[in-house]
Amino acid sequence: MTSTLLGPINAALATVNDPEIKRPITELGMVKDVTVEAGGATAITVLLTVAGCPMKDTITRAVTAAVTPVPGVSSVTVNLDVMSAEQRQALQTTLRGGQPAKEIPFARPDSLTKVIAVASGKGGVGKSSVTVNIALAMAATGRKVGVVDADVYGHSVPAMLGVADERPTQVEDMIMPVPVHGLSVISIGMLKPRRDQVVAWRGPMLDRALVQMLTDVYWGDLDVLMLDLPPGTGDIAISTGQHLPNCEVVVVTTPQAAAAEVAERAGTMASMMHQRVTGVIENMSYLVCPHCGPEHRIDVFGSGGGAGVAATLSARLGYDVPVLGEVPLDIRLRESGDSGQPLVLTDPDAPAAAALISMASTLTSKGRGLAGMQLGLSPAGR
Repeated sequence: MTSTLLGPINAALATVNDPEIKRPITELGMVKDVTVEAGGATAITVLLTVAGCPMKDTITRAVTAAVTPVPGVSSVTVNLDVMSAEQRQALQTTLRGGQPAKEIPFARPDSLTKVIAVASGKGGVGKSSVTVNIALAMAATGRKVGVVDADVYGHSVPAMLGVADERPTQVEDMIMPVPVHGLSVISIGMLKPRRDQVVAWRGPMLDRALVQMLTDVYWGDLDVLMLDLPPGTGDIAISTGQHLPNCEVVVVTTPQAAAAEVAERAGTMASMMHQRVTGVIENMSYLVCPHCGPEHRIDVFGSGGGAGVAATLSARLGYDVPVLGEVPLDIRLRESGDSGQPLVLTDPDAPAAAALISMASTLTSKGRGLAGMQLGLSPAGR
């Protein structure tokens, strides 16, 4: 009896579509196993693309509703598991229709583009402001700089650069990044039909969006590519590690302990993905007293957060992770972001701008080395 039930149960499961991808979970390799006991008690293990998938309850309800009416089934238990890296790769191949993945030029061993991902443990620490201003400071020195706004849900880079309503030009299958202030910029916000449209994607779709911004966009020859990552250690952080293993990671935190603790997790995640954490930036570090002047610093959010993160990561990762700098609180930094005219452009002598310009210089002072790169040379015949 149990074996005869497997066919109807699998047929019922084939009617359950993944809520986001809109294709049957059986077709996507999401059904790990089905077991049926003598009394008809059925247990189904479904593979989620990532742990903590926001659609897990929807999937559980849909599977239960589909299998319960099958004649002979007395009960349905849905167990959830998580896909391995190999299974996620197989799913991506399925979604591409069996076509090979496009090559990411920045992941090539002979790429001379320095790739810097700006990460944080939590939102609201000013990661995007740091990314935009450092990228502009680099471009001001004559470097060719690209910016990928990889914060798919909370994309704010276009607005900070004053191009929130701009759309990239498409030439055949190639997307041209939006040029602004000497940068080349792409963001999911520029690819949406409407500025107010909400992005509600998860695992495979997020990975696909990141890969598209790296492969389908014509970047040309860049000296530096900066990625503004979403906060935390979720899908995009994992995908960045998988697709750009040579990427350097800069961790942004504020001085307060709550932000510093989660910032350490972001740095640890980067190391787990075999990326090097190149330094820590402490944003909103202090407020210059409006009465006493620069000699009096007011620690609005406490102190020591950046140094603590750097020390913890240095000990945990086994190499020196320095504090790249401290960015003071400055209302002009916020105002310039809201107006789309970043501070390093409008007032480069402001203390916050000067700190960001100094960090940009530090990050670009050491280019990518050739160690480990395949130079395409072969010994001459004798």
